Amino acid sequence: MKLVFCGTPQFAVPTLEAVIAAGHEVALVLSQPDKPVGRSGEIRATPVKQAALAHGIAVAQPEKLKHNEELREMLKTIQPDAILVVAYGRIIPQWMLDLPRFGNINLHGSLLPRWRGAAPIQWAVAAGDAVTGVTTMLLNAGLDTGPMLLKREVPIGPHTTSPELFASLAEIGAPLMVETLAGLEAGTMTPQKQNEAEATLAPILTRDGGRIDVSCDAQSIYNRFRGFQPWPGAWTTLRGKKLIVHAMHVEERRASSTLAGTLLIRDHALLLTCAGGSAVALDEVQMEGKKRMAAAEFLRGFQIKDGEQVA
Repeated sequence: MKLVFCGTPQFAVPTLEAVIAAGHEVALVLSQPDKPVGRSGEIRATPVKQAALAHGIAVAQPEKLKHNEELREMLKTIQPDAILVVAYGRIIPQWMLDLPRFGNINLHGSLLPRWRGAAPIQWAVAAGDAVTGVTTMLLNAGLDTGPMLLKREVPIGPHTTSPELFASLAEIGAPLMVETLAGLEAGTMTPQKQNEAEATLAPILTRDGGRIDVSCDAQSIYNRFRGFQPWPGAWTTLRGKKLIVHAMHVEERRASSTLAGTLLIRDHALLLTCAGGSAVALDEVQMEGKKRMAAAEFLRGFQIKDGEQVA
């Protein structure tokens, strides 16, 4: 097929590489504009742009799509059989949806209709799901509401983090897209309507989403910690300053008679009490403006007292 590929982060790169290796012609790649990276503020090409240029594929990085007449003419000239959309980060306008004969095919990082939206991988981990996967689907005007094509399941381990799951789903999704294109070309693919009654939403992550909610039990807090890596992470406030938690685990010891949100010192370990008498051990922390440190070093350096409260 002749394809246009829309993608931005590393998650999309394996799929781009797979469709090229399968012999499809990628006539154009669309990626988000390059942005400053890190403390240096260096402008760096997106991972998808880097991969495309390595293959000698033309790249466009439009700021807007809906009323972009130059892009519209460019795509009309290409006349792609399909437009592939993998973590592009832009809403696809109706004129793009209508353009190719096989439609706009999206690789979504969940088992639809569960976790529609901007952050499906993070929310699957944060919710404590034991299984997730990837779905290829035909985009429509709704938010991940189009008909499904193929799915692949992936287990989520009890300690799996979002970055680990991103890597797994990217590798599994790449051959699934190739298989989807083959099925569409052969006419053997039957799109399946999503069950609206089973739909759940994976909203965009916010900084405040990383705040530790001690009214939840320890397992729920640990799940959100795993899911919201590397951002917004997990944090609370202590002595009026932000305390970032870089490593934690569910503590087996109970703290049933202690108010949730209390810091306990047990055998040089720093525990935070949660709902229902549960607790998490804060293994590595960072006080606002200070360096990361293991719990034992933190206890010594900041003279943490047993029974202090976080907010």
